[in-house]
Amino acid sequence: MPQKNILPFTKMQAQGNDFIVLNGLDHELPECSHEFVRTITERRYGIGCDQLLILTASNDADAHMRIFNNDGTEAANCGNGLRCVGSLLLESLNKASVSIALNDRIVTAKKTDNGIAVEMGAAQITNQTDAHVDVEIGNPHSVFFEAVESFPENRNIEIVTGQVADHVYIDIIERGAGRTSACGSGACATAAAIWHVEEHTRPQTIEMPGGKVLVSGSPDNLILEGSVETVFIGEYQL
Repeated sequence: MPQKNILPFTKMQAQGNDFIVLNGLDHELPECSHEFVRTITERRYGIGCDQLLILTASNDADAHMRIFNNDGTEAANCGNGLRCVGSLLLESLNKASVSIALNDRIVTAKKTDNGIAVEMGAAQITNQTDAHVDVEIGNPHSVFFEAVESFPENRNIEIVTGQVADHVYIDIIERGAGRTSACGSGACATAAAIWHVEEHTRPQTIEMPGGKVLVSGSPDNLILEGSVETVFIGEYQL
């Protein structure tokens, strides 16, 4: 049993998108108040990360995952976080695939030759202009092909900076976290937007500042695949 006021954690990253994982399946967790989230995710005075991931028991899946941005707000989906948590659960449960429950969907994760693949579920196109496409994939994204409109502050932003055939380059501004090195659900939203605009569904390599992932499948069930890494494990003093 962990000592009182000592909180075990795992620091992970996927394409530079970094996470603190707190595993409530193995030990008791503190209340995830706004103050607690802001403190533990702060890079100078806490551990530091883009998002805090909280694992708890689920009746319908191997675990339930909550996602908190480093500004203290809660997010609905996180593709890279799902792949990191999937990697942890695959190892700890010794299973060929694992299921992870979010508030609006259950996704599955498995190992591949390229790292960890997660079936992300469906993406919906909700709006389109000449400059951007709005995509919902559990959380809201706006994929911009031209930066001629103001970026909404209440959505995650992906900016397509280049495309060579099926290799797409993007920059990211995450709602609640700011500019990040990578965003898994943003990569999926980008692929879904391109499929919609070009009316052609096929695998896309999405390259972000921190690295690249492969998005395949269909708008009804996108598959996000790429490498993940455990950076270190430690104990946080409450």
